[in-house]
Amino acid sequence: MTSSEALTPASSPSGRGEQNNWIDFTDRLAVIATMHRKELAIAPILQTSLGVKITVPQDFDSDLFGTFTRDIDRPANQVETAKLKAEKALDLIDADIAIASEGSFFPHPLLGIAYNREIVLLLDRKNNFTVYGESLSTETNFRHQVVFSYEQAYEFALKIGFPDHAIVVMPDSKTSAKEAIYKGITSEDRLQDLVNELLQRSPQIHVETDMRALYNPTRMENIAKATKDLVRKLQQFCPNCNFVNFDVVERLQGLPCELCSFPTQVTRSNLYRCDRCQFQQEIIFPNGIKTADPMYCSYCNP
Repeated sequence: MTSSEALTPASSPSGRGEQNNWIDFTDRLAVIATMHRKELAIAPILQTSLGVKITVPQDFDSDLFGTFTRDIDRPANQVETAKLKAEKALDLIDADIAIASEGSFFPHPLLGIAYNREIVLLLDRKNNFTVYGESLSTETNFRHQVVFSYEQAYEFALKIGFPDHAIVVMPDSKTSAKEAIYKGITSEDRLQDLVNELLQRSPQIHVETDMRALYNPTRMENIAKATKDLVRKLQQFCPNCNFVNFDVVERLQGLPCELCSFPTQVTRSNLYRCDRCQFQQEIIFPNGIKTADPMYCSYCNP
């Protein structure tokens, strides 16, 4: 393992016309595994940055790989499900590159507010590798609520950005029957009709944000961010074998305190590793900062 103060990976060749010795994406056909118009966020970034040609399969059913409304479970974890989507897309179209996206929503580990993790994965059958970009963001309107009147449902809808963002209405949160789950609601008249109809059968119903990309511009922005992270990894090459995705695998603490030089819990260096040849490189002071604020020192600020 070598050590350096210069961020070598970031200074390696990048961009169209400067592809490494291993991979050339220029003019190759890439299929995006989506039925929810994710190509609107993904395609422009990949076309500009990698020079690929984009297509979308007409008969691709991403609901087979899980739905946000819980009527169909995800078959595996987020990354593995994206791989399954990508492989299925390549079975439908004669290409050797596939792009698949998967999103998840959960409470932020510290803040407790809704948190969105988006990944955009590239599978390259020709060169036998996968790489995924990631976006973690609190910028999400992921919400749900039990309502007892149309007025409450409409108030909820306005809070999540209706009608630009769609809403889902169902009898209760445990409903699994597809015909009882009403998605993609962007019309005030349809929202009122459905809510009143369901409230005639039960004193309370369940409403939530439609998190499918084509009905959620906020999520679409996070998918674009994950796509940019994917491009970053594809253009960050190993100094040893020149393969893609030479990226951080561990952040090492110990940045010295500005006052007493005692090691703090602030990151002192990043450890990069190549998936292909396992070459490692430690980059010290990755943010260009060589000392930590005393507020982070357990000696100066116990």
